[in-house]
Amino acid sequence: MMKTNPGRFFEDYRLGETIAHAVPRTVSGGERALYHALYPARHALYSSDAFAQSCGLPASPLDDLAAFHTVFGKTVPDISLNAVANLGYAEGRWLLPVYPGDTLRSQSTVIGLKQNSNGQSGVVYVRTQGLNQRDAVVLDYVRWVMVKKNRLDAPAPEAVVPDLAKVVSPDRLVVPQGLDFTRYDFTLAGEPHRWGDYAVGEQIDHVDGVTIEEAEHMLATRLWQNTAKVHFDATNRADGKRLIYGGHVISMARALSFNGLANAQIIVALNGGAHANPCFAGDTVRAWSEVLDKAPTAAPGVGAIRLRLVATKQGAAPFALKGADGKYAPEVLLDLDYWALMPI
Repeated sequence: MMKTNPGRFFEDYRLGETIAHAVPRTVSGGERALYHALYPARHALYSSDAFAQSCGLPASPLDDLAAFHTVFGKTVPDISLNAVANLGYAEGRWLLPVYPGDTLRSQSTVIGLKQNSNGQSGVVYVRTQGLNQRDAVVLDYVRWVMVKKNRLDAPAPEAVVPDLAKVVSPDRLVVPQGLDFTRYDFTLAGEPHRWGDYAVGEQIDHVDGVTIEEAEHMLATRLWQNTAKVHFDATNRADGKRLIYGGHVISMARALSFNGLANAQIIVALNGGAHANPCFAGDTVRAWSEVLDKAPTAAPGVGAIRLRLVATKQGAAPFALKGADGKYAPEVLLDLDYWALMPI
């Protein structure tokens, strides 16, 4: 009997199957400290218990993206161990805050399959849920990933591509229970800009840049237990390079967005996202944002703001996204569409 796990290939997935992922993980303040060591993350609500308590929460939760990475990492051995690339996200919602001491596990349901025309790989669509120790769903999202075939003669499944919402509607956003920004301290948060100070269509250059290091990327993939071969094994790609984990780019861009969006405290939905081009060690990541929409919420003093977050590398033109052919500019690494909560 084979004892090792080679990972799933495209022909191993079945539409409608639900996969329970190993291994549950209890998170602690250690995850926060490592997350803030890897990224220049400075949002006050995720940095200070006292600040979070002044906003109506019992304590400072784990950073929203740290929770996302933890849930995501659990899925890799079953979903993307043999991936060519992670392609996109949709319909993501953070449903409950994650606090130190919570134990997270993940499960995914296959909701779409489509073999590529070359017959060597295919795209797998999954809806993943992160659950805590009380079996409450803390996070729910869809992603799709290109996965290699192992047996090239394996018949192609009937193509099923799920119809996914382009945006999470504001009435489906879940505001953490008790959140109240009526006594929000803008001085401690770091910037004076309120929800009302941002206009739809406004673009913000976040100014700062960070050069990606191989060591930090490897620490991040190990921290989130992301074992995808393209991130670990330099012989897995023809160019001999390890692909920088897409979540590393997402967190780096989000952290850089603090300069200009310090009060966009909590990510509550992921409308869509694309890893437009590969990122490698030595690339210098910068970020810019565009305000796509705004919506009120029922929580006191809390507004929702929909943002496009774009990560680029060296050589990118200011606010450039796509060329005349509709394709992403080669310097664009990430195009992420999300909702965040901000004081009114």
